[in-house]
Amino acid sequence: MPTYNSIEEMILATADAVRPPERISVSEAAERYHIVKNPGQHEGPFSLDKTPYLREPMDVLTSLDFRYMTFAGPARTGKSAMMINWLCHTAITDPADMMVVHMAQHTARDWSQADLAKALRNSPELRSRLTPGRQNDNVFDKHFLSGMRLLVTWPTINNLSGKTIPRLWLMDMDRMPLDVDGEGSPFDLAAKRAQTFRRYGMCAAEASPGYDIEDPKWMANDPHEAPPTKGVLSLYNRGDRRRWYWACPHCGSAFQPQFKLLVWPNLETKDIMEMAEQTEMACPHCGGLMKPSQQRELNRGGKWVKSGQVWHPETDEITGTPRRSDMASFWMFGPAAGFTDWPELVKKYLNALNDFEATGDEGPLRTTVNVDQGEAYLPKTLEGGRLPETLKARAEDWGGHDANGDPYVPEPVRFLVATVDVQAGGRPSFVVHIFGIGVGFDIYHVDMFKITKSARLNEVGEREGLDPAAHPEDWELLVDQVMERSYPLNDQSGRRMAVKIVACDSGGADGVTANAYDFYRKLRSEGKSDRFHLVKGSPSRTETAPLRVSYPNAQQKDRFAIARGDVPVWLVNSNIVKDQVSNMLGRDETGRQVRFPRWAQDWLYSQLTTEIRDPQKGWINPSRRRNEAFDLLAYCVAICDHPDVRIRFIDWQNPPVWAAPWDENPLVFGGEETAPALMSDSKEAIPLEDLGSLLG
Repeated sequence: MPTYNSIEEMILATADAVRPPERISVSEAAERYHIVKNPGQHEGPFSLDKTPYLREPMDVLTSLDFRYMTFAGPARTGKSAMMINWLCHTAITDPADMMVVHMAQHTARDWSQADLAKALRNSPELRSRLTPGRQNDNVFDKHFLSGMRLLVTWPTINNLSGKTIPRLWLMDMDRMPLDVDGEGSPFDLAAKRAQTFRRYGMCAAEASPGYDIEDPKWMANDPHEAPPTKGVLSLYNRGDRRRWYWACPHCGSAFQPQFKLLVWPNLETKDIMEMAEQTEMACPHCGGLMKPSQQRELNRGGKWVKSGQVWHPETDEITGTPRRSDMASFWMFGPAAGFTDWPELVKKYLNALNDFEATGDEGPLRTTVNVDQGEAYLPKTLEGGRLPETLKARAEDWGGHDANGDPYVPEPVRFLVATVDVQAGGRPSFVVHIFGIGVGFDIYHVDMFKITKSARLNEVGEREGLDPAAHPEDWELLVDQVMERSYPLNDQSGRRMAVKIVACDSGGADGVTANAYDFYRKLRSEGKSDRFHLVKGSPSRTETAPLRVSYPNAQQKDRFAIARGDVPVWLVNSNIVKDQVSNMLGRDETGRQVRFPRWAQDWLYSQLTTEIRDPQKGWINPSRRRNEAFDLLAYCVAICDHPDVRIRFIDWQNPPVWAAPWDENPLVFGGEETAPALMSDSKEAIPLEDLGSLLG
């Protein structure tokens, strides 16, 4: 217990416990009470001159609008000083218990005996609030005259449970274990300590990104979204997603100062020092160059912008609807860090890249991307493959949709192929893609849709959900909605084009295969099976044919057998075909090129780039993300080898009638002339059983 020489001293010492809080922000308290003594760098009150980006994250710590704050950024941003500044504000102006959590016991001890001890020693106002006596001022426990307590600890379940603390700070969180003693993440466990205080509590965390990107084909849903990874960037995605922007001194446009904007000469001497010394930053809008000496001034004019907002530097106005969250989350990058310089960033990157190329060791490269650049790292083993953005950049405008909402068929298309994937688990559906085949085997994505509702009605007359595994009658929907489907041509003639051939997956959950076989048998009995074909992926290292027919035959021979050797199933050699598809996706010139409409959504490009080619295993989906678009495109390429198409043997100067130009093509109908119609509501529809002979 502290001792006092008089009643007056006791009253003065305890006055802090009843003094109302001083109404100043954390950043104001830092500049007033936190005294820094770093000889050769800065001596005097804490200054935001080099790190103006810290003001907003610090001031959020006392906002009643937020219960959490996360800050992701590179080393040498000054982010660890925010904890000391928050302590100054809390201990001097608004006392409340605090806990700072370090990655391990030894780092907690080092911080307490170095950074914290230095701050207490150099900052008289802060030091004067400490309760005297060694028992009140030890390495892991600090008591203050106001009654507040500061705990310095590390992530164990004992340290992060059983305590009610309103203010918590996790230091360098991405170097902590993801799961603390099997009880959960350190951030979520720490946040529980402040839950009782609701909006008067605050749990904050800072770190340089420390976990790898898990999905190389990820595409952001908004420009501020972080890639799929663990740790601080996962928390950042929970929040309102603020990014630090600069205004270009040349064109005035706002941009994020990321490492990828740095440019340096590629000298023949390969002198890393000489290349790094000539580093500049290029504006992504106008290409104007900025020099390292401009960094401080660019930071002074910088601005935090939330997801959903746009900053207009010329008027300093922010427009748009911000993302809402009870977590204020911040992410900034290496070139803006106040205590680093661009040549140093480039030098570290080039040295790490040389190490990787010489030894295959990704360690130095991962470290400089995470710690110096403030970015999440994509492992080289996942880096291969095509990016969704590459495909999206090739999208073309060949017309949107007609008045009925049907997409237009572009002029080069000669016939349509439909492919169907059966989704029987989770939310059952038929996933359908319609492809247009053009001269030279260009493939156009004409339409993409799902069939999710059956024709069955429930007791209140509503359509029930599709279930192709349990209900054979649900397969009948493929006749009207796929086999007999047609699309408007984009020549303003009012004509439409019918589907030439359908390939449908025959595998899936229990019940799918049996119902697929029975549906085919029914079509055959009605004379409608010529245009509908069941397919199945069958990767093989010995087969060289992309497509071959099989007649599955079970041991059971009676009429209840699923496979009786009477249903043809076309086996798709998925490794060979997907190699073809990958090569076609990589082409940007006419002939065997895959083409996309401008209206296609991002999920299409993501699904087309989900799989990667493993030298040993073939095509794999390491991220386990949806890949139906890739599979359906592969089915399209494969079914074009079917004997009814034989795409590689078509003479486009003298094609079969179903691949002829529109004016001569029997699959084209409507408009001013009455031509063969395949729609089920047409009074002059040609029976499907006659279509095969018509089309050859």
